[in-house]
Amino acid sequence: MGTAEAILASKIVAVVRLDDYSRAVDVARALHAGGVVTLEFTLTGRGAIEAVSETRAALGDSVRVGIGTALTAADTRSAIDAGAQFVVTPALRREVIAVSLQHGVPVACGAFTPTELLDAHEAGSTFVKLFPASLGGPKYIKDVLAPLPFLKIIPTGGVSVENARDFLAAGAVAVGVGGNLVPAASVASGAFGEITRNARAYVEALG
Repeated sequence: MGTAEAILASKIVAVVRLDDYSRAVDVARALHAGGVVTLEFTLTGRGAIEAVSETRAALGDSVRVGIGTALTAADTRSAIDAGAQFVVTPALRREVIAVSLQHGVPVACGAFTPTELLDAHEAGSTFVKLFPASLGGPKYIKDVLAPLPFLKIIPTGGVSVENARDFLAAGAVAVGVGGNLVPAASVASGAFGEITRNARAYVEALG
């Protein structure tokens, strides 16, 4: 199964946004234990690219590991060279899409308006990341998909255990979940059991 297919099958991408990724493997193990197997490490934190290669070495094919907040072609190449299996942007970044496609790596390009979402799709983005999803909620996705039903939307930002299923029911193909799933405070204190419990709760909610 390819990475794009794995994302569709798992229906959840854990957006692990940390200032420092020195405990990334521990976070990945905790998420995996709870049934969340698609992980995004964002370039806003120190050591994100190294965390990709370390996590893949530690957990192998049991997880899919990507890089987030990719803004440039150089960022994208560095992440893919380190083993990133997918790439995510917060905005419409054509150069990131182009480099990802050149390397055969799925990309989820961030957008919000119908025009941006369509532009990202037509530029070749595998998925379109609706961000921030909290502004429009599930109804916004349903409204957008009425005239643009071919978009593979992954809402991110504001996805909770309570509303995650609603986003899928509205037509999203998966959801991206950040701080609600992996609180920075839990990582800092080593409360990895809490992260596992959060992961289980989301998996159950989406099941």
